[in-house]
Amino acid sequence: MRSTDTTDTTDLPAFPMPSPFPGEPPIAFAQLREEKPVARVRLPTGDEAWLVTGHAENRIVLTDARFSRAAAAAPGAPRLQPIPPDPGSMLNMDPPEHTRLRRLVAPAFTPRRIEDLRPALRRDVDALLDDLLAAGPPADLVTGFARRLPVAVICELLGVPGSDRRRITEWVDLLLSLTTHPPQRIAAARREMKAYLAGLVESARDRPGNGLLSQVIEAYDEIGGTDDEEVVMLAATILTGGFLTTAGEIALSIVTLLRHPEQLAALRREPETLPRAVEELLRYNVLTTGGGLLRVATEDVVLGGVRIRAGEAVLPAISAANRDPRVYTEPDVLDFRRPDNPHITFGLGVHYCLGAKLARIELEEALAGVLRRLPPTLRLAGDVTALAVHPGHLVRGLPELPITW
Repeated sequence: MRSTDTTDTTDLPAFPMPSPFPGEPPIAFAQLREEKPVARVRLPTGDEAWLVTGHAENRIVLTDARFSRAAAAAPGAPRLQPIPPDPGSMLNMDPPEHTRLRRLVAPAFTPRRIEDLRPALRRDVDALLDDLLAAGPPADLVTGFARRLPVAVICELLGVPGSDRRRITEWVDLLLSLTTHPPQRIAAARREMKAYLAGLVESARDRPGNGLLSQVIEAYDEIGGTDDEEVVMLAATILTGGFLTTAGEIALSIVTLLRHPEQLAALRREPETLPRAVEELLRYNVLTTGGGLLRVATEDVVLGGVRIRAGEAVLPAISAANRDPRVYTEPDVLDFRRPDNPHITFGLGVHYCLGAKLARIELEEALAGVLRRLPPTLRLAGDVTALAVHPGHLVRGLPELPITW
């Protein structure tokens, strides 16, 4: 952190912090939230940031324009990942540029359009579970189901051929790395994926279809012309943000259900309550190292009683906010009957996740399929304590989830 603060920072806690079990928050989050909801930490890059763990403080960071995504992508800014963010991504822009790009792609993500995808999504779920059941137990629910479903949905949305999906998943895995891969390899993956997507954009222009790329190109044409680089970056943002997170959430949700048999039994008895259960799983599960994207203060701001100076980095720990006892009764209890659930898993404000509705119906249909198709004797195979998340990765998904029935 490029700061004028003279506080000694030699003993700052390291971020990310270890979790006791996949899907559970780091133990340190609770203490920080109670005693120091805005606290300095050292990032894997060696830069420093203010980690924000309180719910109220997170809401401010996510909605106050003084905490800038564009400033976090500027040259020399503190960063969380090995290579700097791509300033051409909509995620790394502030209004009005962010607003302009979001308006171009938003029509493809209206609730009605996303809901129209549900029948095809259900067929995909059944086809994958057919394969899983035909192979018989034991099975790996990650490679056989949780990863295959969202990559199929996102690639179909963008028009990525089935034969290229493995490359897409490899690129996304690399791009969301924290410490697993060297910066040169991550930068190469970014270049390769953008070059590949440029070819898809060119094909969509030559042979327009009903896919998202054709829709965005048409939207550009209506305002005077196509900017291929922006279309490529929109596609890259959707791929990076919409595949691995959903895959991780599906796997973690199934683990959580199997660890809470009373809640699973209630869900089997009352499948109509699944949408509410999904909201609670989205609140309860800790999918990423913190949950939010790094921001940089554009001016001095007082947050949680702490003065954050212009140019300093701020990291919203959304998963910590979702367990804040000031907002949730018994926040560490999984409760599918929770009456009030103002979780901020998808963010807030101008950067509220564009794919939130899509993620919700993917999770609903994935869990509904598992409950409907896999036997009630479904259980984790092997030692549950052996489950471990991807090390050195922004998304703390499970590389494998052995199950049997």
